Amino acid sequence: MTSIFAPRFKANGRAFDHIARFHPELTALRRDLHAHPELGLEEVYTSGRVTQALKLCGVDEVHTGIGKTGVVGVVRGRRTDSGRMVGLRADMDALTMTEHNDFAWKSSTPGMMHGCGHDGHTAMLVGAARYLAETRNFNGTAVLIFQPGEEGFAGARLMIEDGLFDRFPVQAVFAMHNWPFMKPGMVGVNSGPMMAAADRITIRITGRGGHGAHAYLTVDPVLVAAHIITAVQSIVSRNVRPVDSAVVSLCAMQAGDIHAMSVVPGEATLVGTVRTFSAETQALVERRLNEICGAVAMAFGATASVMYERIYPATINSPAEAQLAGDVAESLVGAARVVRDLEPSMGAEDFSFMLQAKPGAYLRIGQGAEGSHLHNTRYDFNDDILPLGSALHAGLAERFMPLASEA
Repeated sequence: MTSIFAPRFKANGRAFDHIARFHPELTALRRDLHAHPELGLEEVYTSGRVTQALKLCGVDEVHTGIGKTGVVGVVRGRRTDSGRMVGLRADMDALTMTEHNDFAWKSSTPGMMHGCGHDGHTAMLVGAARYLAETRNFNGTAVLIFQPGEEGFAGARLMIEDGLFDRFPVQAVFAMHNWPFMKPGMVGVNSGPMMAAADRITIRITGRGGHGAHAYLTVDPVLVAAHIITAVQSIVSRNVRPVDSAVVSLCAMQAGDIHAMSVVPGEATLVGTVRTFSAETQALVERRLNEICGAVAMAFGATASVMYERIYPATINSPAEAQLAGDVAESLVGAARVVRDLEPSMGAEDFSFMLQAKPGAYLRIGQGAEGSHLHNTRYDFNDDILPLGSALHAGLAERFMPLASEA
């Protein structure tokens, strides 16, 4: 990473200038979090550091233990008579990966690392908290949501079930994620789908095992699995409209014993994922999976059952909030560095649960690929973008809840 004292870009506005003054402190926090990664719903050290930082920042309230290890900070503006309330969310958890970096702040926990930049997201929101508490240039209440368990634990849903939006009834909620595929200082958003729904499929095939030399006496589930793998690829190409995106991937197969070359097993299991953007396409894919798997298995004298688990819904931005987010980004970095029609990703995000409950927008903030791509053992967050991310969070709060003189 480039030295924190020589950032590769600057941004406009008083929020960026203000936050840039404590850029070294944000970097130190980010690197400390990187060195102490924790998995979803186990972020004890992380939530403790966040709680401590928020108190030092001078926020008005700090609430802990929401959704197990979630933390919420509250900052009230210079005025609050507007009744406006906005949520700003950052994820905190790490991944089960072994880090292969060699810098001083690499993971100190074997088998865990911040391979997705949630350490940076957390530090950016802390930076916004400090700025908002020190300036309070808004009319309303900013709710700073530090969320656990984004990586497969549905921490956003857990926080909501634990009363997040009952206790803090925000009118809109925003989040952002670093994006190595965009240059540092760029911001991307769109007014619709940002990320796909992520579903898990498990297909269990039951046949009749036996001796490989007498396969005619068996009902071979491996053969059935092979035909199912091929057949389900027709779902997207022949059932889903070309204008509706979908992915069906069977990614793992388990059957028999690798050391038993002449034993036909009695069962086989396929596991994979489905990615879609609309509920209609999602339902179509689920129905066709059941029909195809059952019919193919029956043709060979076997049976097949499909377990379809809906893990994360699609992340869909609401148009008004996406427009506001784009305007805030443009005020910071200029129109040429804001992509307002960013191509959706087939990856998934549990911020989708918050967007099902509240209007809002999910943004991408460019960080460049110098520190490698997401979920890579050599990934590292680009500390140069910390002030920009903090200023973007702060700008969303100020633009959503302007003082009368600035409306």
